[in-house]
Amino acid sequence: MPEKTRADMVELDRFDLAILEILQCDNKTPQRSIAEAIGLSAPAVQRRVKRMEETGTIMANVAVVNPSHVRQEISVFVEVEMHSEHKDMHDQAKKAFSEAPEVQQCYYVTGEVDFILLVVVRTMADYEAMTRRLFFANNNVKRFRSFVAMDRVKVGLNVSLDTRRNRT
Repeated sequence: MPEKTRADMVELDRFDLAILEILQCDNKTPQRSIAEAIGLSAPAVQRRVKRMEETGTIMANVAVVNPSHVRQEISVFVEVEMHSEHKDMHDQAKKAFSEAPEVQQCYYVTGEVDFILLVVVRTMADYEAMTRRLFFANNNVKRFRSFVAMDRVKVGLNVSLDTRRNRT
């Protein structure tokens, strides 16, 4: 789903933020439990969740898989610098990176590099095969630099929410 612009975002009140806070911790929390916790009815919570899903505030309901349990134990952060900053060439790279199953996250960034990727693979041979496919085969990739993670200290996708504000 494309990123929403500031103008496209829906206004969230304190109940929406409280719902999101709970769902980020466990998206299987029953809506009646959420309703009790925040002081709304279960149907009101259901309507709010549905609206947040439809507007893209809630992007997906997924299972977070422990990579080591599925033998994908190597995490690599990769800085990618491109030769050209031409939009079409960057769009091609974004598409290729987004479609690569090994690329768990991809960021188009400012600074000395153009992209930062988080890659999760089973073996270094798998990583090498991916680099050949994504970097060496792309004439616009000037260079890439890899950082292999030694330990997964903190991993998450939670967005910090200010549930104390009294928005209505």
